[in-house]
Amino acid sequence: MNPLGLKAWAVGVLALLVLAVGATWKVQNWRYGKRLAEQDGLHQSDLAEISRAAAAQVQAAQANRLALEQKLSTSEQTHHQVLTNVQKDQDRLRDRLATADVRLSVLLAEDPASCNAVPSTASAGGVVHGRARAQLDPAHAQRIIAITDAGDRGLIALRACQAYARGLSKQK
Repeated sequence: MNPLGLKAWAVGVLALLVLAVGATWKVQNWRYGKRLAEQDGLHQSDLAEISRAAAAQVQAAQANRLALEQKLSTSEQTHHQVLTNVQKDQDRLRDRLATADVRLSVLLAEDPASCNAVPSTASAGGVVHGRARAQLDPAHAQRIIAITDAGDRGLIALRACQAYARGLSKQK
């Protein structure tokens, strides 16, 4: 073979080799492209599943929050109603004390040595049977009512807290 034919033959083989390498790269590109597309599809389906799970959790949390808000609202309304009723009762009692419609009295300690089962004088309003009593000054009676009012409010608040705590413990 002559050098010119050899060159042509070498150039032809080199061209075929370049074409074969290019075709191989193209085939590899298609295969990897297909594999990447499959992985992307799997990734998208995983993301969609994660999104659905997160949305379900958010919805459940919102439902729990709404239920808790409704329970708290009901509890607050009940607590307010009880407190209002006690307040009205205390106000009525305070008004009756102020108008002397009702008088507070306390039992007197009796001396065991004296056997005065019957009082020596009877009041104009009626006959008192039983142990002797002393009527309180209206100002002192008002202070006692104010103290019992604060105590009643404290007991009502305590009951509301206990009901709330019981409700929380039942949820768990």
